[in-house]
Amino acid sequence: MEFSEARAYQPGDDVRAIDWRVTARTGTAHTKLFQEERERPVYILVDMRAMMQFGTRVRFKSHLAAEVAAMLAWVGHDGGDRVGGLILSRDGLMDFRAGRTRKSVLRFLEKISEETEPEHATGHEVMLAAGLRRLRRSCKPGTLAFVISDFNDFDDLTARELRHLGHSAQVTAIEITDPLDEMLPPGGGRISDGTGGLSLASLGRRDVQDYAKAFAERHARLETLCRKSRMALHHLHTGDDPKAILNPSKPRLISK
Repeated sequence: MEFSEARAYQPGDDVRAIDWRVTARTGTAHTKLFQEERERPVYILVDMRAMMQFGTRVRFKSHLAAEVAAMLAWVGHDGGDRVGGLILSRDGLMDFRAGRTRKSVLRFLEKISEETEPEHATGHEVMLAAGLRRLRRSCKPGTLAFVISDFNDFDDLTARELRHLGHSAQVTAIEITDPLDEMLPPGGGRISDGTGGLSLASLGRRDVQDYAKAFAERHARLETLCRKSRMALHHLHTGDDPKAILNPSKPRLISK
């Protein structure tokens, strides 16, 4: 392959391809591009379902997902790549074909922004597995695919679809969680979805332990799959800076 140019580093790039001379000169990480790699579509799957409309620290998970998606979309656009996406909403799936224009990126991001607005769930949500299956149909070999979700419904079917996606695309999984996803507060309290609520004091000690265990097991399964499938995995809390995933020292490419 013939060296073509260097562009700004993107999450999922092979760290072995970093152009250290350009990085040192500019102070920003850059990746070497070769002729065959100049045309690389970028697809971003963003989870905006009801479980993402929640947060106890700084912002909702859906807001952080929107920030991450916007950052990745503009990095791809500015790098000359075609950018497309898929939104898992509270009302089904929305597909956006990959385009190279600023207008196409804005259309995608505007719809994501609309999905951060509060509304009642319609009952037409689809599973993450269905979104991954649809995304796989859009990905040709060499596509860079980002999956932004809390992976709350990460089950055997979802794991299989994510693994299949990795066969046709270079996948980066971005797991977005709130501290309350991982562990319930010891002092009790009350949580609400805006229409109803639940007193945490009504839960027994075993319930609290089972809750934390379920999250830990789900996260461990995702981490194991990414390691075995050589996918990059990032874990962001609602209080984190999304720009952290652009730092090449942060990505966790979990190899065998």
